[in-house]
Amino acid sequence: MQSGIDEFLKRLKPYASVSVVEISPLQVKDENLLDKVLNDEGEKILANIKPLDYVITMEIKGKEFSSEEFAQKIQQLTNEGVQEIVFVIGSSCGIGKNVSERANLKMSMSKMTFLHEFARLILVEQIYRAFKIIKGETYHK
Repeated sequence: MQSGIDEFLKRLKPYASVSVVEISPLQVKDENLLDKVLNDEGEKILANIKPLDYVITMEIKGKEFSSEEFAQKIQQLTNEGVQEIVFVIGSSCGIGKNVSERANLKMSMSKMTFLHEFARLILVEQIYRAFKIIKGETYHK
């Protein structure tokens, strides 16, 4: 999966500056403390987000987009002058309420649950696909 992620990050270079920041997930030793652990993880995530960043969290109950709709959303944000879009994929336990509340958009890749590494691969591929659609270049179909 990592080589696939790296390939799409390389392909994205002509279109956008993209970086991946990974936060080490905290261990949940007691399910009763899950909300606290997710909040603590969330604080680490939020420390990497600037006030003007447009934040898109990956959440099962988020809005689903087709590839074309996703490309339109990226184009719209660019047209509105958004400088940085931050995508957040939660750990295997999910995403903290504090991060979800910071989101400008909650997005769902599917009603299914994916390993976060697989979700990262799907997301970077869809970001690449969005730029190809925006530029009218082949690849999309």
